[in-house]
Amino acid sequence: MEDRETRLKDTTTRLKDTETRLMESETQILEMKKEKKTVVFSAATGGGEQKIGPFDTDKTLIYRTVITNIGAAYGPSTGVFVAPVAGVYYFTIFFHAGGGYGERLQLYKNNELVLLTHDEGYYTNGGHAVFLQLEQGDQVYPWFREPTIIQHSVGF
Repeated sequence: MEDRETRLKDTTTRLKDTETRLMESETQILEMKKEKKTVVFSAATGGGEQKIGPFDTDKTLIYRTVITNIGAAYGPSTGVFVAPVAGVYYFTIFFHAGGGYGERLQLYKNNELVLLTHDEGYYTNGGHAVFLQLEQGDQVYPWFREPTIIQHSVGF
């Protein structure tokens, strides 16, 4: 009889442990579902004859027109995209410029250069694209070198 009681207690203990692990797993799954977030944005300089630059220092390119900002990850006042969740993100930058300054548009991730597009002509076009593995809180931003003038830029 004592052997049965011991086995029953062991079984009860294992069952309680299994229930606890199951509840913890369900909680983790619910938290992961909450983290899933759609992030899409598109921005432009505003087009037309509204040039940006030249400036006497290098600076972050802040787009005047935010076309889409689902997830609010792009900061329209700073020009910086901040990853709300870890994942792979796709970025493109394109420009049309004039003035013969030698246009240089760069893309940075956390202060590290990840791509560069440039041209040295009078009326120039340039562009580039990249997939980036980002962690939550990583920052991505376009940067242009002085004395660049950007007339149209779409695709950040």
